[in-house]
Amino acid sequence: MTAQDKPNKPLIGILWMLATTACFVMVNIIVHWLGDQVPAAQSAFVRFTWGLIFFAPALARILRQNFPPQVWALFGVRGALHAVAVGLWFFAMSNIPIADVTAINYLNPIVVTVGGALLLGEGLAWRRVTAVIVALIGALIILRPGMRAIEPGHIAQLGAALFFGGAYLAAKRLTDYVPAGTVVAMMTLVVTVALAPVAIWKWEPITLSETLWLGAVAVFATGGHYCMTRAFAAAPVTVTQPVIFLQLVWAAIAGWTIFGERPDPYVILGGAIIIGAVSYMTIREAQLKRRVTPPPPATKI
Repeated sequence: MTAQDKPNKPLIGILWMLATTACFVMVNIIVHWLGDQVPAAQSAFVRFTWGLIFFAPALARILRQNFPPQVWALFGVRGALHAVAVGLWFFAMSNIPIADVTAINYLNPIVVTVGGALLLGEGLAWRRVTAVIVALIGALIILRPGMRAIEPGHIAQLGAALFFGGAYLAAKRLTDYVPAGTVVAMMTLVVTVALAPVAIWKWEPITLSETLWLGAVAVFATGGHYCMTRAFAAAPVTVTQPVIFLQLVWAAIAGWTIFGERPDPYVILGGAIIIGAVSYMTIREAQLKRRVTPPPPATKI
């Protein structure tokens, strides 16, 4: 099925993307609520162990396949980068407001754009450069160096955005060789194995309740990725991408009502600027893709 043949159901796509934001905000709320009761690496390890259970049947088939060495290497690189990213993300989510983490996390597509230009040979036209600069201005508005204290959690989340971007680039290359489901399943396996030594080294007693809550994190995270996939299948990203901004709104509301974190207007403004830059870049690239994609041949009746 070509891009022209795909059904365009904007309302359905928006509803699926709304479900995506709800799932990811639930992930944020649970991890933030657990706080530092469990070390970040241990929390991430337990969460991905749950994911490993979910993907066990698929992994049993995948591991029997004879992939080329470069694919196995990419699996390892992607998993290692993602392991560092989720460890930093769990630390950030446990130590700074939910809205701060969510807003900074919007830098991921910017990292992917720059990395794609530098590492994958993708172009970096002036519009992309402008979007990157605008997004960085948004990040500076969020952090406001010199105007407020920069917490270790902010530094950790910036690092998480960088490593998540690298992991997404590796995943993008992997999709040239294997299906998306295989990429996700192998990522879950490698991340779990990579986090295990650090988790065991920093291991603290963990209750059954905390373990089950981290299982819920795995469920909501998996559900969020599923809903996002359905959203992209139902409507163009130019329709669904702006809905992602609502995740910051939900995060700010949750932080205020559940955790007593008063909304920071600078964080909302900075996040909106980043989302605006990312949305512009997404819409522009979709337009260019439509221009270079030849129309389907006329059907003779």
